[in-house]
Amino acid sequence: MAIRYDEIDSPIGVLTLGWNAEPQGGLCQIEFGAFADVESKLRAWSGQRYGTDDWVRDPGALTEAAEQLQAYFAGTRRTFDLPLDLRGTPFQIQVWKALTDIPFGEVWSYKDVAVWIGSPKAVRAVGGANNRNPVPIIVPCHRVIGASGAMVGYGGGLHIKTFLLQHEGFSGKGALA
Repeated sequence: MAIRYDEIDSPIGVLTLGWNAEPQGGLCQIEFGAFADVESKLRAWSGQRYGTDDWVRDPGALTEAAEQLQAYFAGTRRTFDLPLDLRGTPFQIQVWKALTDIPFGEVWSYKDVAVWIGSPKAVRAVGGANNRNPVPIIVPCHRVIGASGAMVGYGGGLHIKTFLLQHEGFSGKGALA
């Protein structure tokens, strides 16, 4: 087994996309940066989650994911329709699924997410799951902000989080401008 990958150019820089082609398959990774720059991180991650550190470039396996991401950045797509292969704890997977319920151009607080999943006291755990989201943008962890409305934490950096929210038309008031 090998994780299939490709790179795409985007307004936020190169993104490395990973696809697990095993029986059910699906997009399993989006990393900020070119493969050569993040290779050791990706190999360690997939070794832990998938039992392999073998990554093979295969643009054909990621055509649909690449096209949907390019459409998002072009402003012609607001939601994604891709098979995902998310591996994490049951709680992490629950949080990641909840993040996909946050509408385009809106933000929720970590507390909002915790309440949404029925665990109102699990605010810090929601933050931890958000931090480990393997497919940012598709699972829109950039739409989660601090309770005060502050931009807090993002794997790609706060400048990318800010860009993504502005791209979606977020006005800073909780919904589209």
